[in-house]
Amino acid sequence: MKALVGLLCGVLFGIGLTVSQMVDPNKVLNFLNMFGQWDPSLALVMVGGISVFCVGFHFISKKSSRPVLEQQYDLPDNNIIDKPLIVGAVLFGLGWGLTGICPGPALANISGGEPKILVFIVMMLTGMQLSTWFNKAR
Repeated sequence: MKALVGLLCGVLFGIGLTVSQMVDPNKVLNFLNMFGQWDPSLALVMVGGISVFCVGFHFISKKSSRPVLEQQYDLPDNNIIDKPLIVGAVLFGLGWGLTGICPGPALANISGGEPKILVFIVMMLTGMQLSTWFNKAR
């Protein structure tokens, strides 16, 4: 049942990304270009997504003792801002700002077979593996 719910949530997320055009790197780059052809429409998408999350988080997870499909909530307890977090955030921001692609929309775009998306996914997976090796070496 959890796998089916996960699949349905992923499909719904992909549909939302596609309908909102967040899978279009040019749309994202125009949103990030505050001093050129700025396109504020993705700000509305973000506000909508954050609003739905906040309502759900407040009324569902805060009021119930456990999730529907799990025994307990798995909420993060680490609130330390350290060097790896900052480096990761900077790398993510640079990558997103240069390409207009982030992991969610890239995976939603994978079926299109566009070389830019496929290269991004290969580089993303490579970076994830390098990060794992680096953390184990530390």
